[in-house]
This record gives sequence, C-alpha cells and structure tokens, in this order.
Amino acid sequence: MRIGLFGDSLTEGRPGVSFVKLLKERYPQHEFVNQGKPGETIKSLDVRFSKEPLTSSYDLSFLWIGVNDVYSKLLIVKAQPPVSDHEEFREYYEKHLSLLSFHSKRVIAVTPALIGEQADNETNKELQELSFLIQFITSKHKNVDCLNMYEAFKEHLSVGASSDFINTNVLSIMKDALFYKNHSKIDQLSAKRGLRYTLDGIHLNSKGALIAANEYARFIDQ
Repeated sequence: MRIGLFGDSLTEGRPGVSFVKLLKERYPQHEFVNQGKPGETIKSLDVRFSKEPLTSSYDLSFLWIGVNDVYSKLLIVKAQPPVSDHEEFREYYEKHLSLLSFHSKRVIAVTPALIGEQADNETNKELQELSFLIQFITSKHKNVDCLNMYEAFKEHLSVGASSDFINTNVLSIMKDALFYKNHSKIDQLSAKRGLRYTLDGIHLNSKGALIAANEYARFIDQ
C-alpha cells in the first residue's frame, strides 16, 4: 500500500520524535511518502501544491494541518502565513481535501492536536473549534474520514498534570531540532520542562509520537 503523509513539522518529524518512523518500522510492507514541511499552514500548503502539483497516486493519504494557523499567533517571527479566520481556513481545507481525494483512494483528515499540554488553555480551545470545523468538512466527502487527534491527546491529558510550558522562541525551537535528535535526550528535555507528551508543547516526544502512530495505525489497519 502506498501512503501519503501531508502536513507540517509534526509529520516531517523535526523537532521531536517522528511518529512516521514508528509507522515505517511497524509496517515495512507499506510505502510511506512523507510530505511534511516545517511551519506549514493551510495557506502555505496551497502555495506548495501550486508550485509542486500532485502527480502521484496513493492508496491512503493523511492530511494533518492547522496547528500553525493558531500557533503562529504566539510567534514574533512567522514561518508561513496563517489564515485570517475560520472561513478562510474552511475554503483552503475544502480545496485540499478535494485535491487529495482525486489522487487517493481514501483520505484521512487529522485534526490539530495540541498547543501546550493544558487542554483548557485559549489556544487549545481554538484548536477544538478547528477540530469541529474539520469534522464538519469531512462529513461532506464520501472517501474522507476524520481522525480526531485533538480528542486523542485530550483523553491522555485528562489523567495527571502537565506544565503550561509552550516554546514560542523560534531560535530555541531551531536549537531543539538541531541538538535534540536522540529519543532519550528529547524525553529528558521534555521531562525537564514538565511535559508528558510533547517536547515543547507542540512537537512530540516518544510518548506523544506513539499516540500519534497508534491513531494512524487504526486507519492503516482498516
């Protein structure tokens, strides 16, 4: 089976632990095409598709995008332009789902997961709104299903306590990507920051990557 993975740094796997690598180890019989790009927003993905039109076909495609459209509001330096409102997000998302549906037998729309491990903070409330919007959009497409990653992580966060740490320093994020590549070192830094599933509030540590891989696996196994 040929599986396309479209998204941002969470899909690319830097910084933090790559859930895609876990999937490749679990499913050596499948071909995984990783199309994750750091800082990607739903809007910048449109630019990428315009410059690099999709020509390949996939048995299954995952679209995990949207966290940077909220996270970038916390950053002084924005890697890519975010959408201005939910209506603009909906328009781009509809467009991308239609495009991926044309090139894939089946598409899985993945909702954004976390911005900080406090499920009730303001950024996660906005991610929940995007999650509802993505579920609504998905319901109108025949060969598209929704993976609610927001709810998956929220369930794990409901037990125990986490820090409210969110890394908004771009240089620090780049440092994490450059110097923290080993799983144990990533997990150690995560623990130092009081985090359980992420390295910095967004990118995944080994526990978070395993959660994401298990959620993706449910659809791959189908």
